Amino acid sequence: MMPGVDGYAVLAQLQENPDTSEIPVMFLTALADPQDEERGLELGAADYINKPIKPAVVLARVSTQLENKRTRDWMKNQNAALEAEVSRRVAEKHALQSQLLQSEKLASIGLLVAGIAHEINTPVGFVNSNLGTLRDYADDLLNVLGHVADALETDVVLSREWVRLMRERLKDIDFEYLRQDLPNLLTESRDGLDRVKKIVADLKNFAHVDSDEWQAVNLNAGLQSTLNLVWNELKYKVSIDKNFGDLPLVNCNPGRINQVFMNLLVNAGQAITKHGTVTLKTWEDGGLVHVMVRDTGCGIPGDLLGRIFDPFFTTKPVGTGTGLGLSLAWGIIHGHGGRIDVDSTVGIGTTFTVILPVAGLAGAAAD
Repeated sequence: MMPGVDGYAVLAQLQENPDTSEIPVMFLTALADPQDEERGLELGAADYINKPIKPAVVLARVSTQLENKRTRDWMKNQNAALEAEVSRRVAEKHALQSQLLQSEKLASIGLLVAGIAHEINTPVGFVNSNLGTLRDYADDLLNVLGHVADALETDVVLSREWVRLMRERLKDIDFEYLRQDLPNLLTESRDGLDRVKKIVADLKNFAHVDSDEWQAVNLNAGLQSTLNLVWNELKYKVSIDKNFGDLPLVNCNPGRINQVFMNLLVNAGQAITKHGTVTLKTWEDGGLVHVMVRDTGCGIPGDLLGRIFDPFFTTKPVGTGTGLGLSLAWGIIHGHGGRIDVDSTVGIGTTFTVILPVAGLAGAAAD
């Protein structure tokens, strides 16, 4: 009931000012109507005391509000400290996940080094052999052409004897065979270098140097390039059945998604002991892209199926698996706003289906 501005307005001004907004405000007033008290408390008053007052009661209530304020300040500081600790631990967790991902990726690449080396050495070997043969061909041809050039420089009419000698030289170098074989050698060498170029391109596509970069990519291409890299691990006992659908570009981290594909393909191959089939199928449905990897391997027992994504859990013999592959794969897909479904029957096989949103996860670039 103050002149010019009442207590309700003073309370509003105090709450609007950041310097005073957290200070407890008590109403001390002659307005004894319950509606006035209700209004004051609704607006944010800490207490409402009617006149006439009793000093001891007022002091007790002030002491209570001061203690409440100290408690709130302490809790605020504790919350800030807890938030800082949570942020620190989240950062440590991300760093650890990144290290584990890199370790698993290096382990996977290490597993494939021998196969990739074989795939590269084979074309490089026959290209090198072809170059040796081409060098011999070139020496013979240049020798013959040298005699022709010398004769042309003399401006002398070529004799029958010279022509006979040239025919003898062409016969000595088996010119007819050389004329047929030389283009074949060049074609084989070019094909071999194209194979090496393709392997390098697949490695680059798999590794993605900018590992934290999110892009709009074709998952069919990523799955195919990853299959090319692991093929040496699969080709002796696995037949591939591919059914790639028309997919929209998916916003994702392609290097990490390819790591998931590699893990699923290698696992599928290892689940097959003698000979079997790995089926790859992709499709889009309702803004979600599905990538299915199905094998006709040994299958996973039902009591273990719920644990396969747990860190360090593995059904493989000791020394043949880290138990991190599927756990990291689940983390990668979850970080993309997707999921991995699994279905398995012992003796029949296992199906993993990666499901990713086409648009990607909001704010995913900060992953």
